[in-house]
Amino acid sequence: MSAPLLQVSNLVTEFPVKGWRKPPVRVLKNVNLDVKAGETVGLVGESGSGKTTIGRAVLGLAPVTEGTVTFNGQDISHLSGEGRRKVSKDIQVVFQDPYTSLNPAMTIADILSEPLIVQGMDKLAAQAKVGRLLDRVHLPGDAATRLPREFSGGQRQRVAIARALAMEPKLIVCDEPVSALDLSTQARVLDLFLELQEQTGVAYLFISHDLAVVRHLSHRVCVLYRGEVKEFGDAADVTENPKNDYTRRLLMASPIADPARQRQRREERHALAAQA
Repeated sequence: MSAPLLQVSNLVTEFPVKGWRKPPVRVLKNVNLDVKAGETVGLVGESGSGKTTIGRAVLGLAPVTEGTVTFNGQDISHLSGEGRRKVSKDIQVVFQDPYTSLNPAMTIADILSEPLIVQGMDKLAAQAKVGRLLDRVHLPGDAATRLPREFSGGQRQRVAIARALAMEPKLIVCDEPVSALDLSTQARVLDLFLELQEQTGVAYLFISHDLAVVRHLSHRVCVLYRGEVKEFGDAADVTENPKNDYTRRLLMASPIADPARQRQRREERHALAAQA
C-alpha cells in the first residue's frame, strides 16, 4: 500500500496568550488524519473546533507545536522561505470568501497568470493556459479581461478554483469554499469540485461546518470537536451510522426539506445535547 499524500500525525497547535505567564491556548490536541492521492477527506466541525487551524498548519500558516505534517514523504512541519515556496506549487488553497482573496485591481487574466509567470512560464504560454483554466471552470473566455467585482459570488469562487488549479497541485485545501454561497450555487460549485477531481486527480482536504456538504463529495470524513478527532472513517459510515454522539448532533443539524422531519431532528438533537 502506497504512503498517503498528506499525513498529519499527533498534531498539536498552541497559540500564545497576552498576559504575564499565561499558558498558551492549545487549539489542536494530538490530531491524526491522512489524505491519499486523488482522494477527498472532509474535515467537519462546528465553529471553534480547530478545523481551519489544521488547514492552516498544512499550509504553513499556523504553528506545529508538536507532531508532524508530512506531504509526499517530506516533513513540512517547520518549512520556511524557499522550502515553503517549493511545496506551495503542490499545495494550493481555496478560501471561504473569494472576493477578499482576489486582488480587486487586477483583471482575471492577471490574477491567473501571475503565479505561472512567477514560476518561469512566458507570458504567451501563461495567457494560453489562462484560457484553458477558464474553460475548465466553465467561465466564458471574455472573463479574462474583467475585474473580480464584475462577477457573482459563485463566479468569483470559480476564479479562485482556477487559480488554485493553475499550478497543477497534488492537494488543494478547501476552507469553507461554499459556505458564503446560496444553496443552488453551492450545488454547482460542489459538482465542479467533483468534475475537476475526476479530470485532474487532485486531492482535497475539504473543510466545512456542514456535514451534508462534506458528505456530498468526500471519500472519508474526519469529525473534529474542540481540537480533537472524534470520528474518522468512510464517508457513508460516518454520515449514515455515526458512532459518536457529537457526529450525530452534527448530522441532525443539517437542514432537510421536510418540516415535520426537521422538527423531529431538532428535538432529537436537543435530547442528545442534554445528555452530553
